[in-house]
Amino acid sequence: MKVTVDARGLACPEPVLLAKKAIEENDEVTVIVDDEIALENIRRLASKTACGFSVTEKEGGVREIALVRTEATGQHPVDSGAITAELSCAVVPKKEMGAVVVILSDNRMGRGDDVLGDILIRSFVHTLLQLKPLPVTIICYNAGVKLAVKASPVLDDLRQLAQAGVDILVCGTCVNYFELGDQIAEGRISNMYDIAETMAGAVRLLRP
Repeated sequence: MKVTVDARGLACPEPVLLAKKAIEENDEVTVIVDDEIALENIRRLASKTACGFSVTEKEGGVREIALVRTEATGQHPVDSGAITAELSCAVVPKKEMGAVVVILSDNRMGRGDDVLGDILIRSFVHTLLQLKPLPVTIICYNAGVKLAVKASPVLDDLRQLAQAGVDILVCGTCVNYFELGDQIAEGRISNMYDIAETMAGAVRLLRP
């Protein structure tokens, strides 16, 4: 069954949540968005759920996103239990959830002197490179998204962590709030659904 979801004007994470619900219940879904963050969130949803993904550009910055469940054609019939699993678009994990997810909710560490807080957060992020094993994910939200900008004093360390395989999630709502959309230099723009899912699946949360 084909359905259309009009997610124009909706705030994060509503577009991706509506898209997820729709593709779980239908074989083909068209999602209409007018926001770049919503587009990227749904692109990642398609990747995680093994769905086909294509985008048609429309006037005024509107995009029509086509999601197709990859097993919807029924080319590989198996028992009913397996069909349910394949057609559910349940999350397909890219890797096993590691022991530690790091939460960066501020661009300083601790309360008190701001200069000291700046020094401490630089030291903390740099020290993450020495952990064995490395954190599986770093989540930046609220003022913590400022650590991922071009002028960030910890940008080089974040880049090294990303190159080592650490997934860095940057809250899209927070990026918009601080008007940093053109300044994010590391990590991928994320949404509250991904953030909550990652935190819920972590073995340990590390918050400086």
